[in-house]
Amino acid sequence: MVRIKSGYETAGVSGMAGVNELDLAGEVDPTRPSIARVYDAFLGGKDNFEVDREVCRRAIEIDPDAPVAARDLRSWLIRVVRFLVGQAGIDQFLDCGSGLPTAENVHQAAQRLSSDVTVVYVDNDPVVAAHGRALLEENPQTHFVFADLRRPADVLANPVVRKYIDFTRPVALMQCATIHHVLDEEGPAEIMAAYIDALPPDSYVALSHFLDPGEGSEHRDLARQLEMNLRQSVGSGECRTHEEILSFLDGLELVQPGLVPVMDWWPDGPTLKPVAAVQRLVVGAVARKPAPH
Repeated sequence: MVRIKSGYETAGVSGMAGVNELDLAGEVDPTRPSIARVYDAFLGGKDNFEVDREVCRRAIEIDPDAPVAARDLRSWLIRVVRFLVGQAGIDQFLDCGSGLPTAENVHQAAQRLSSDVTVVYVDNDPVVAAHGRALLEENPQTHFVFADLRRPADVLANPVVRKYIDFTRPVALMQCATIHHVLDEEGPAEIMAAYIDALPPDSYVALSHFLDPGEGSEHRDLARQLEMNLRQSVGSGECRTHEEILSFLDGLELVQPGLVPVMDWWPDGPTLKPVAAVQRLVVGAVARKPAPH
């Protein structure tokens, strides 16, 4: 075991409520891959172990373009944040399953446009928590909560979330590359509904997910192979159909162009390189919560 010590026990550190009770110093097992560290490895980060890199290597053996999809996800996230701050006027973000800060983060992209934006990150990976501690020291508008996104009642009741997210005003809920790691038996639709129910009108939800392209698709076998690699390594990674993914946004109004491959969601410029099959298997959408009738 590798012990992660990051000063969590220090009293009065904003945003680290419940640290002592949950032992957030935590134990990190370098013999078992973690979702956050695997994504970090895909993006060329340094906060990962050999076991995480092995998951990436197996994915690349299945499809050499697998890292491209990971980069597409990160680029999509930043474009979404720019839209939410610059056009939708959102100034508070609840980022669930935030992962490691390998590339540009939500708070950096958002606060570049408006220094008043508040971001609360939520994750239950102790390595991510260590980085969350560092974020707190450098940015008073950024906060971290050690919690499991699969327990929305706990997340929404967390004192840090309640203190820094004003649920009387529009909020951006970020569920980026998270819900496909929630197993069917864990109730992904119910989890999403609990978060959405807590949002006030004119809030937005950003969701990205692995796609099951359906029977007859030339990409179906690739999706199944990549899904199996994740299931056998990190224990989760569900490809779901277009209709299943849309059901997680029930009651919301989709922002154009709807649920599409993340590379096609308002790209920054023309696509000059050939599109890899795996890029069609990562889809995303942004949706707005309307006022009740």
